[in-house]
Formats: sequence, C-alpha cells, structure tokens
Amino acid sequence: EADRWIDFDFFGHQVSFHICEEAENLATNEVDGKPVPVRHFGAILPWVDWHELRDRLVAADTDFVIEPYIRFKGETGEQATMFFYDPSGNALEFKSFKDPSQLYAT
Repeated sequence: EADRWIDFDFFGHQVSFHICEEAENLATNEVDGKPVPVRHFGAILPWVDWHELRDRLVAADTDFVIEPYIRFKGETGEQATMFFYDPSGNALEFKSFKDPSQLYAT
C-alpha cells in the first residue's frame, strides 16, 4: 500500500488499484434492462460466496450501480449479479451461476 495505490489479494490473485484524477464517465450498454458499464472487471464466485458477499456489501451500504439481483431468471445463462464502482471509479461486477456450466451459455 502507498499514498496513491494499493494491492489486494483478490481470491488468490493480485489486483492493483491506483488513484487517478482524470477518470472519465464510463459508457453503458443495456443488458437485461440494466445499464451495464462497458468497461468493467468481473469476478465469478461460487453461489454461496456471492450471496455472502452481497449480504456484506448491502450491510455496508454500498452504492451499487446495479443492485444485486438474478439476471435472465429462468433462462439460459441465469446468474446472480451486482455492479459497483471502487473508490477510483473502476466498475466491478460480481456474478455467480447456480449451474456453473452456464457460464458461457448463449
């Protein structure tokens, strides 16, 4: 950790975040009727872990871009998803599939 950056152990991977005053508004694309940030980092968690993280983020009053919900309910690719911005304005998505084989289903 330093004044302008920090590294996190992100589920066994190193992710570095740097402060940048020149962050721009990010464009969105509509997916399932929601404005998904075009540029985003996504992590796929096991179903139970996603729900535990959701509960912790809700309890911490996280300001979600897209509130936690089940996307494509009852359809191919059904998934739990949520989006929020980190303190530097990077869009983060956390998702989970009850059926992991649906990850790249169309």
